Amino acid sequence: MRVHVVSDVHGNAEALARAGEGADALIVLGDLLDFVDYAEHGNGILGALFGAEAVGEFARLRREGTRDETVAYSRSLWASLADPAAAVDEAIREQYATLFAAMTAPTYATPGNVDTPDLWPEYAGAGVQILDGEATEIGGLRFGFVGGALLPPGVTAPRRSPVWRPYLRSRDDFAAAVAKLTDIDVLCSHIPPAVPELTYDVVARRAELGSVSLRELIAEEQPRWSLFGHVHQPLAPRTRLGRTECRNVGHFKQTTRPYVLRW
Repeated sequence: MRVHVVSDVHGNAEALARAGEGADALIVLGDLLDFVDYAEHGNGILGALFGAEAVGEFARLRREGTRDETVAYSRSLWASLADPAAAVDEAIREQYATLFAAMTAPTYATPGNVDTPDLWPEYAGAGVQILDGEATEIGGLRFGFVGGALLPPGVTAPRRSPVWRPYLRSRDDFAAAVAKLTDIDVLCSHIPPAVPELTYDVVARRAELGSVSLRELIAEEQPRWSLFGHVHQPLAPRTRLGRTECRNVGHFKQTTRPYVLRW
């Protein structure tokens, strides 16, 4: 059995259309949308709405400014649009129409933090199965899926935004989804387990949030593989926790190469 796994597609529909070539199945671990393109500031939803210069300033504030400065600048951008929610919704739908059409059958997908999972059923074709807090059998192995990312420490509920809400979950909600995954051979998530070398991004120079509940599930169940993305430039792309091979499948938007799983 040969399965191709991708994560962090971020709008690269052309590469996604080739990702399943030669495979029995394709697994997509989220972040389909290209919301902010930090490499090409004119691309992505923010680039289309506000232009490269504005996105460049937003990227600089994310890198060097405070959270309050970044939020204030974002609000000023949204305030410049007559109907920001409608503009974002249109841009998201346009990307999803292209991205889901690029998926080959069969595809098994879970959303990332930059996704809007409520819209996924509208665009997923018959060959695409959406899973979150659910398991399915692929080639005789049981695959468990959990999507989204964690809210920052001290935040218990997502901030309500009239424009766009990323798929961020409380620790309790995320842990409840993980708890549904039993007798798993392959654990599939958007974010990594809470292991320092897997969560630290060497380019952004910060640790992303990993999941303690994923790490605990790995310790208890010892699946063959734990597959994830989210951290674009990890300190370590892989490590072992007991018998489990933990693997960041890569920043697909940039690499355009799927991770190949064989058994």
